[in-house]
Amino acid sequence: MNGSRDSAVLITGAARGLGLAAAAKFLDQGWNVAMLDILGDTVHAAAEALSQPERVLPLTADVSDAVQVAAAVRKTQARFGRIDALVNNAGIAVFKPILEVTLEDWQRVMAVNLTGPFLMTQAVAPLMRDQGGGAIVNITSISGLRASTLRVAYGTSKAGLAHLTKQQAAELGEYGIRVNAVAPGPVDTAMAKAVHTPEIRADYHDHIPLNRYGLESELANAVHFLCSEQAGYITGQVLCVDGGFDSTGIGLPTLRGQRRNS
Repeated sequence: MNGSRDSAVLITGAARGLGLAAAAKFLDQGWNVAMLDILGDTVHAAAEALSQPERVLPLTADVSDAVQVAAAVRKTQARFGRIDALVNNAGIAVFKPILEVTLEDWQRVMAVNLTGPFLMTQAVAPLMRDQGGGAIVNITSISGLRASTLRVAYGTSKAGLAHLTKQQAAELGEYGIRVNAVAPGPVDTAMAKAVHTPEIRADYHDHIPLNRYGLESELANAVHFLCSEQAGYITGQVLCVDGGFDSTGIGLPTLRGQRRNS
């Protein structure tokens, strides 16, 4: 998996955001890329905009539907002959107070964020096993490591995905399949810019040692690294790409204030 013209990656949730940034990164490194998303028109437009039709395959599928997942994996293998890496990036969020989250909310978030990566891996892993190995990266979240308000379904699904990563790594390693996770912190996406008020952004900045939001390209770099031969002895890990947010406890804003005033 050194990015040769024969290497292929399947990325879910690839129509926009981190998934699209990852697709661009893998293309830049010489990989063939299958871009899967439930938003069919959007993922086809995104694939077309990358301007490399011979190396890009757009796919429309719901990752929580086993039949659609199997069909997408078959199409990817038929197009590229192999699947060397899988990036389970598709996800949804419902931000509500815990007592307002409905059963339907809960079940849909779990279906996409946790069952989706389970189904995708179950479909791809046998192909990787038969071809001698591969790499899988699950996109979790800092919300799966640190509890916060309005995230009971989202955070719990991502915590489950972090543990699923370790389970997959434990059992698939004997086939030469490495499984890791990337846990993004606050990222400067279009969604964040629309949803995060100046006050929320200031709160995050106060608690992030690097004092800024991350970039989609920085997340994509981490994903590509974990799929590359450079990460050949890394499996079962959750890599926080968060500017130090998860590693830091209370006191940082006060300390910064004291330094500014000294």
